[in-house]
Amino acid sequence: MLTWSWARSLFRREMATLSRVVECDVAAISFDERGNAVVDDDATTSALHHAADVLRRGECVAFPTETVYGLGADALQPSAVLRIFSTKGRPADNPLIVHVSSRDMLHSLLPTDYAPSQVYAKLMDAFWPGPLTLLFPADPAKVPTEVTAGHATVGVRMPAHPVARALIAIADVPIAAPSANSSGKPSPTRALHVARDLRDRVPLVLDGGACTVGLESTVLDGLHEDGKLRILRPGGVTLEQIVQVLGDDGPQVLVHRRDYADAQLESAPTTPGMKYRHYSPSVPVILLRSGEPPEEVEKISVEDVVRSMSSSGKQHVGVMALSDSRIQLPILSDITWHQYPLGPLADPAVTAQRLFDGLLTLESEGVQLILVEAISEENEGLAVMNRISKAASATKWIK
Repeated sequence: MLTWSWARSLFRREMATLSRVVECDVAAISFDERGNAVVDDDATTSALHHAADVLRRGECVAFPTETVYGLGADALQPSAVLRIFSTKGRPADNPLIVHVSSRDMLHSLLPTDYAPSQVYAKLMDAFWPGPLTLLFPADPAKVPTEVTAGHATVGVRMPAHPVARALIAIADVPIAAPSANSSGKPSPTRALHVARDLRDRVPLVLDGGACTVGLESTVLDGLHEDGKLRILRPGGVTLEQIVQVLGDDGPQVLVHRRDYADAQLESAPTTPGMKYRHYSPSVPVILLRSGEPPEEVEKISVEDVVRSMSSSGKQHVGVMALSDSRIQLPILSDITWHQYPLGPLADPAVTAQRLFDGLLTLESEGVQLILVEAISEENEGLAVMNRISKAASATKWIK
């Protein structure tokens, strides 16, 4: 029988062989009134200061946020920013989000003649620190074009995870950071995901535990002259939460690809996650939909879905379904089902938290195919379906 202490020891040995992973005590980190980090643990203090030194000398550090683990570099050093792209294999025209630890740091990045709108101020009061990225005018004299991919705007957020915010504050530099994974793969929500994927490509990984949100931040553009807000990427802050904060008299909030289309934006995106295929493990992902399909589409059984995607012989198939799902898995002699529950239908926040971990866990178990159940596009479900749709190679309507 495997004991917990033995399993934890094995986990640590695996982490050590993959990359330099240093644990941080999240509970030991707090912040004073000015936003300075107060760390009541010597090992965590040492880890954060070492990571800050790595950043200042132009290298990358992987660190946890409440959304996903990020691969960070000093946003003000062009050569450091380029390391992010080479480490991930990321296309150079895919802009980066900049992370700050305070409002003062935010204003140090913005044009001197620009002041955030009252709407932005209300959103920052409600959701910062947290999983909301706002687009601001970019000053190329302050923010390198390597960060913005040459666009006139820059996405900025203040992360809520204590390790992320403390790292930025101690380094005293804004950190440009996409997700800490090879470009196109599912975003990591645990330090082990980062270490397994990037291995020796990143010199340091700060381990702050599993991410609580599990999906990237919501990206919102409020810079249009018509006054309407546009959600370019749904994420950790829901549409419903934004509307509630802004109130009945607030501006209209539109969701890209649901409420409007913008071909120019999709060909030259101002924010990550819009142009390239994302979130895909190394095995095919099939999105399973129930309900009534479009008229020209016929429903098929789960067995038929698997047969159409699998070769002959023994198959291992991953299934990511709701814990109260109506999907029935057939008993098949040549199929081994690997199940990863996504939580209850009534709590899409749990599904969001578990989505990427499920894809990466099933991939590590050696499945040849992953089936993912669709959920309602409400609250966190909007972001969940955005990610699944981009990860899936096909959609099947099932009986």
